[in-house]
Amino acid sequence: MTITLKLSKNTQEKMIEYFKDKKRPKTPPYAVFQADEADTVVTLYESGKVVFQGISADIDASLWKQMEQKLNPGKKVEEKNSNDKKKKDKKEIYIDPKIYNSSAIGSDEVGTGDYFGPIVVTASYVNKENIKFLEELGVKDSKKMTDEKILKVVPEIIKKIPYESIILTNKEYNAKYSENINMNKIKAILHNRVLGKLKDKTNDQVDYIIVDEFAKSFIYYNYLRESNNVVRNITFMTKGEDKSLAVACASLISRYIFIKEFSKLGETLDMFLPKGAGTSVDEAGVKIVKKYGFEKLKDIAKLNFKNTEKIKLQIEKDS
Repeated sequence: MTITLKLSKNTQEKMIEYFKDKKRPKTPPYAVFQADEADTVVTLYESGKVVFQGISADIDASLWKQMEQKLNPGKKVEEKNSNDKKKKDKKEIYIDPKIYNSSAIGSDEVGTGDYFGPIVVTASYVNKENIKFLEELGVKDSKKMTDEKILKVVPEIIKKIPYESIILTNKEYNAKYSENINMNKIKAILHNRVLGKLKDKTNDQVDYIIVDEFAKSFIYYNYLRESNNVVRNITFMTKGEDKSLAVACASLISRYIFIKEFSKLGETLDMFLPKGAGTSVDEAGVKIVKKYGFEKLKDIAKLNFKNTEKIKLQIEKDS
């Protein structure tokens, strides 16, 4: 994957500082530097264009795009993605009408890519009679909803749609995470729990139980081999929120709860917290450690993320 961004001078200066110890000895023609960031090769050109190449190019490009937007609010970031043409050539996502128009339980999660804030997993039950109501609310296009729209729409959804949610705090996440229990295993356990709870209290006929796929079915069930009351006969779907309103509702409700919890966390710390895991998150982490001590991160951040090491290094440099 190759992604190209056009960045402003102030963002370029941040990049030069960040990559000063990661530069390759040889620099391509017209380049300021070329450096390695895990699985990504980053090249900054004199023109201000930055090329990200590699498996994690999208992640690294996203981090610097966030930095550009932070330093230059309101300025549109020029971006090119080598996958764009491939995406255009792909057929539209196939939505199976039999599944879409069924009565189904669906589950989805948010917060797994955010350094700060909890993981929220939700299962929702959508009876086929509520499909029109949800479409009129715009749930069919849930990916296009902003946080502001979600805050308005979800209270209407939960008046009609049964659901079960679990909030896993980062303190709990850090206690669970280990070599034997990774992020996907934690997600599988939480999905199974909300699905089981909702299934038990749903008296109607359920045609499908759908999980937005984050692992192949045999891996998912392997994660649950030590769990009791495992929910079976699951239909695993990639892009499930596009193909099932039950998954779309689960996604929106999870996001709604996450937004609320994230806001509370910022108020508790008396500071603005950025979402995601970008450079702005590292900067916020440094401020938190300086104000409250490193122990505070154990309660509010996912310590296995790369951000933790970056925060530690910056603290050492500043001390």
